[in-house]
Amino acid sequence: MSSLADRARRAWDVFRGRDPTDYKMNYGPGYSRRPDKSYIAFGGERSIVNAVYNRIAIDVAEVDIEHVRKNADGFFEETITDDLNTCLTLSANIDQTGRNLIKDIVMSMFDEGVIAVVPSSTSKNIIREDNFKIYEMRTAKIKQWFPKHVRVEMYDDETGQKREVTLPKRAVAIIENPFYAVMNEPNSIGRRLISKLNLLDVIDEQLGAGKLDVIIQLPYVVKSPLKKQQAEARRKDLEDQLNNSKYGVAYADGTEKIIQLNRPLENNLMTQIEYLTNMFYSELGICEEILKGTADEKMMLNYRNNVLEPILTAITEEMTRKFLSVTAISQGQRVFFIQNQFKLIPTQNIADIADKFTRAQVLSSNEVRSIIGYKPVDDERANELSNPNLNKSEEELANPIMTNDDEDEGYNEEEDY
Repeated sequence: MSSLADRARRAWDVFRGRDPTDYKMNYGPGYSRRPDKSYIAFGGERSIVNAVYNRIAIDVAEVDIEHVRKNADGFFEETITDDLNTCLTLSANIDQTGRNLIKDIVMSMFDEGVIAVVPSSTSKNIIREDNFKIYEMRTAKIKQWFPKHVRVEMYDDETGQKREVTLPKRAVAIIENPFYAVMNEPNSIGRRLISKLNLLDVIDEQLGAGKLDVIIQLPYVVKSPLKKQQAEARRKDLEDQLNNSKYGVAYADGTEKIIQLNRPLENNLMTQIEYLTNMFYSELGICEEILKGTADEKMMLNYRNNVLEPILTAITEEMTRKFLSVTAISQGQRVFFIQNQFKLIPTQNIADIADKFTRAQVLSSNEVRSIIGYKPVDDERANELSNPNLNKSEEELANPIMTNDDEDEGYNEEEDY
């Protein structure tokens, strides 16, 4: 009873437990759309190009990007659990998780060509000091370039508005799109494809605007002002008949001829779009099967090596050289991405590969269980790198079991003793 009474005293309801004076509080400006979100410009949001960008951005965000330490040979050693790693893996700022930040970086980079990742909350003033800790970071649009500074536009979560600020280049990660020549050049394949698709949308809107697009051929010559007035009156009469009719039916004189023009125009626009789409896919190194989710292992491996890895390398290398000090880099610290290769493997092959990895002492049993989604077992041997077919436990060594081969050879334990 005491716990229930204590719960009743401490309980708070979001609707009924409000302060009656909270309507006087100033929450800042309000928006019907999310103000910190980046939106695709240049008409690309209505085309298939946006679907390609979104697919790549999601796949990049699925890769784990962490603050790690490498050994002297350049191999992964351990994950450093600090504020920078929290920004990359858990919470980048009050509005975004770590994965949402990476997705925002990739989408903005595809749209702008070059973007900035700004440490919005740090332990020191990044304009005057170095070696600072990063608590929050955001994606920003570069508005102006200077020799050693950049002026960026970014969202301010204190005021709820986007503001411009000038920051030194040494403290801001400036990431350039590896596929700039394909996506962002003025006459690139990506821009041409967006232009053609927008032109096709304009034609579709015109065809579906509800206009009849007809010509009325009157039984007299329309040259004098009087005849023109009569023709205009006849046209308005037909419009009134169609508008006021329940089923859109009108009548015409037997000597009048009506010619309909709203037939689809014959052009090679779709042929050009198909050609540009295939060129866009080939220059990026992707295929339709990847977008549909039906790509095989070889296609996905090619997609990872030729598309995802250059983007991930551009992000991690720039963050490493801007967000880590010289001392930290000399100690082997890096912003590093780790791809899970098991995602490319079919389910029927996982058992065989897991057996080979454990026998070759590459992964322990618990590491394999965590990869395939099972809980680790509470056994010390499950965390050891050992070959179960060769190595024996201490109990097995203390109590050896006589094998069939020993029996065949006439092995006698008393005589041997």
